[in-house]
Amino acid sequence: MTRLRALVLEDEWPARNYLVQLIEETRLAEVVGAVGCVGDAREALAGLPVDVVFVDVQLCGGESGLDLVESAVASQPEGSRPAFVLATAHSQHAKKAWELGVVDYLLKPFSEERVEQCLRRLLSRGSPPRSEALRVVARRKRSLVFLDPAEIWAFEASDRMSYVHSRLGKFDVDLSLASIEASYGRSLMRVHRNWLVNLDFARILERDDGETSLFVGPSLDDESQGVRIPVSRDRAPALRAALLANATGLRQS
Repeated sequence: MTRLRALVLEDEWPARNYLVQLIEETRLAEVVGAVGCVGDAREALAGLPVDVVFVDVQLCGGESGLDLVESAVASQPEGSRPAFVLATAHSQHAKKAWELGVVDYLLKPFSEERVEQCLRRLLSRGSPPRSEALRVVARRKRSLVFLDPAEIWAFEASDRMSYVHSRLGKFDVDLSLASIEASYGRSLMRVHRNWLVNLDFARILERDDGETSLFVGPSLDDESQGVRIPVSRDRAPALRAALLANATGLRQS
């Protein structure tokens, strides 16, 4: 079944990650971006194919998520813009939402059942067209960076943050490793609870004193252009097998 591509606009980090989790647990949608302000949401919509946007209304800095909806309605015809769902703690915006053509209104606290009902309703309207491959939206200070998955070496979770390591550098990403794995799992491998790697960039698998590590990057010789990743003991055999499955030159014992 074709899954919807969802963007989440929510300024509170715990609420944003919780909604991302609820959306992806339904298996009806994949979250292609999760941002905290209207400007970032506009940039994401300009660079990513999106079918539905979950919008919080009252954002930090006096911003309103309704501004995003209003600008999209004013600038794009109905058939070419994503569907909008208000996901907010306040019910007083319902009248304005319906006037703008918002397709659903989710009140906090969210539940998986209610999120699933919303997504099934959207899917019943017809499957979205599949066009280009998903890009990864990352952060560089106040800017958004759009990365081709083929340029990415690995994703890392550390200190309640997520990072992407790529040819262009290391950047923050708003998605959890679980949500990244749901969207790109076929091209990535979980080698540690805190690491997902693109095996196309695997260069050196090393075992020393019972510990396994994997170096990923564009070359063997310049470690400043790659990253060395710890491999969990329980995942090391599967990683070795996956690497050898598409390689030749080593005698199999």
